[in-house]
Amino acid sequence: MLNFCSLYSGSSGNCLFVETSSTKILIDCGTSLKKVIDGLQSIDKKIEDIDGILITHEHSDHVQSLGNASKKFNLPVYTNFETLEAMPKQKEKISLENQKIFEIGKEFTIGDLSICPFSIPHDAANPCGFNIFNNKSKITIATDLGHMDNKLLNNLKESSFILLESNYDPEILKCSKYPYVLKERIKGPNGHLSNNSAGKTISELVKSNLKEVMLGHLSKENNFPELAYQTVIEELHKNNIDTDSLKLSVANRYNPSKIIKVS
Repeated sequence: MLNFCSLYSGSSGNCLFVETSSTKILIDCGTSLKKVIDGLQSIDKKIEDIDGILITHEHSDHVQSLGNASKKFNLPVYTNFETLEAMPKQKEKISLENQKIFEIGKEFTIGDLSICPFSIPHDAANPCGFNIFNNKSKITIATDLGHMDNKLLNNLKESSFILLESNYDPEILKCSKYPYVLKERIKGPNGHLSNNSAGKTISELVKSNLKEVMLGHLSKENNFPELAYQTVIEELHKNNIDTDSLKLSVANRYNPSKIIKVS
């Protein structure tokens, strides 16, 4: 048994849940602690039962309530050294025994989950995505991707399920009220992945066992769920991909997704 649920995903806050029959983890803690607790309760889970929190990077939409969650519920936090040092306000609330440091590229375990962090191109201290394994099942968490290259693509291959960033639509971004510098950051090589790039990436991954995709980390200002979905579908059609053989959904910004059972 390997289950996934997006509690919240978007530019305003991110928190994901993964479980087996004996292990429960969160990936990121980027909303209020109340929302994290409420999100878990809505899928009949308790924060007290969480075995650890994995952190992708230090930006506030990924760590907003991390320190409080760890301190109040005595939760271990798994992060690389550079990311921990880049979030001093969160670090000071996490006890030394709950500071679990990993190295990118080196596999570690939490219960019966094997986790392998991989580097991602984003403007943070040492950002990463995660490949999570249980028996022969693999799921991948990959958001905050400034661009896709072959090395990153290889990390995503052979995954049955992936939460993949589909952050913005280039035309909406171009016309948005964002200042020029921010627009350049978002579409730059260390910013975020566009809908079109997400579609191209998925088109490659379906060749390597991918069964289900959830588009995540959508921008509130520069995207719409329906547009992200349709753009990816059109990109798949362009690449002659049978969309009937792939389950595609979009993570909700404010509410937990259905629980996805990964095989």
